[in-house]
Amino acid sequence: MEHAKQRPVHFYKNGALTSDARPVAREFPVRLTVNGKELATLIASPHQLNFLVAGFLRNQGFVHTLDDFLQLGVCAEFGAAQVRLKRELPERLQPTLTSGCGTGISFNLPTGSATLPRPSATRQRVAPVAVFHLMRELQQRAEQYRSHGGIHSAAVGDGEKLLLYAEDLGRHNTLDRIAGEALFKGINLTGKLLVTSGRVSTEMVAKAARLGIPLIASRTSPTDMAIRMSEELGITLIGYLRGESFEVYCHPQGLAAPTRKAKIAGVTGIILAGGESRRMGSDKSLLPWHGGRFIEHIHRKLDELFDEVVIVTNSPSLYTEIPCRKVPDIYYKQGSLAGIHSGLCHARHERIFVVACDMPFLSEEVIRALCAYDRQAQVVIPRGGQGLEPLHACYGKSCLPAIEAVLDAGRKRIVGFFPQVTVAEMAPAEVREIDPEELSFRNINTPEEYFALRDQALAITETAASGKFAARS
Repeated sequence: MEHAKQRPVHFYKNGALTSDARPVAREFPVRLTVNGKELATLIASPHQLNFLVAGFLRNQGFVHTLDDFLQLGVCAEFGAAQVRLKRELPERLQPTLTSGCGTGISFNLPTGSATLPRPSATRQRVAPVAVFHLMRELQQRAEQYRSHGGIHSAAVGDGEKLLLYAEDLGRHNTLDRIAGEALFKGINLTGKLLVTSGRVSTEMVAKAARLGIPLIASRTSPTDMAIRMSEELGITLIGYLRGESFEVYCHPQGLAAPTRKAKIAGVTGIILAGGESRRMGSDKSLLPWHGGRFIEHIHRKLDELFDEVVIVTNSPSLYTEIPCRKVPDIYYKQGSLAGIHSGLCHARHERIFVVACDMPFLSEEVIRALCAYDRQAQVVIPRGGQGLEPLHACYGKSCLPAIEAVLDAGRKRIVGFFPQVTVAEMAPAEVREIDPEELSFRNINTPEEYFALRDQALAITETAASGKFAARS
């Protein structure tokens, strides 16, 4: 299983937010049942869980050798471990152990956000300077009171000054201390800001939500489950807050800062201008669309996302007014695979994002997610409801030998070279999280499909204000 996964993130630096992606540590709960009794929930990284379970039982004094085990099974899919031991467990056992530093204790592990309040309901946008100021106050207070290392600290502020401060061996305990002090002093924490020195996990997010805190900032990173819970609760989650910069993992709209989306680094946008369009009866790329032509619309979308856009076409004179390079097939008229090959050969960057010229509902969010999905894979491809989408995918230059071997053999199917390279698939569920109706992959092949698509575009435009997925023109 993966230790970390790429996720979209906003970087705050020089007064503005820009978009990119970074790997995020995974937080994985494993419910441990021993001799039929639920013993503990271990929250850990999701790799080699059999070692984790065996070592936990050994360190608790329940086993000493492998001979003490009758059975040890771990199901990573459901986050469960079943163990049978030769000896019985003690009658009285401690409450559930969590990932808290200093052995934190939790009687109610957060399993979702459905039962938690939404701090975003009464929130106001926060100026980044207020977050920086509160973190500096936290650091100054920690340096003033701390006489030794290994202690976590946290503080709550109102956007102007620090209100409460706590330190403890456990990062979760610092928030409990703050909550208790606020209770004794009659301080309402609704709408306040939380800064912490430690990693933000689901327990921290759940506790902040119960206190009505809409923004959490840390000097280090959050876990993937913490990000997911913050997204659901509307909490702005900030990590790596150092100096005058930080990273926003969800709900950047909670900050009073302009968003300046950076172009996707290291990737060239490739438009395949299409073949003979026999079923359409005319060149699909030149069909009218939103006051221009299909290919012009798609070029505008890609030009917003990439610093280099290239059209692969054997008829460059048709696109003289589009301000980008036009390159021909190297394997002449060998289909879309030859177009991908030409795009890879001519691109300045090591990776390309390929799109067909008849896909008008391109989504910036889907494209950015694909380009950030797995930077190590040679092919990153979404799987929609109709299967793989090879003409809405990323390819690396290292694919060229495998592609050329397929083309030299007279084969044209794009997926024909996949067995020779590493392929990362974005699952349908992941696609639908960003594009619920999978409009990104809609294309046209016949006049009837074109008119139906045009009518659908009008309907989407009319419902955009209601929050449904809509293509941006």
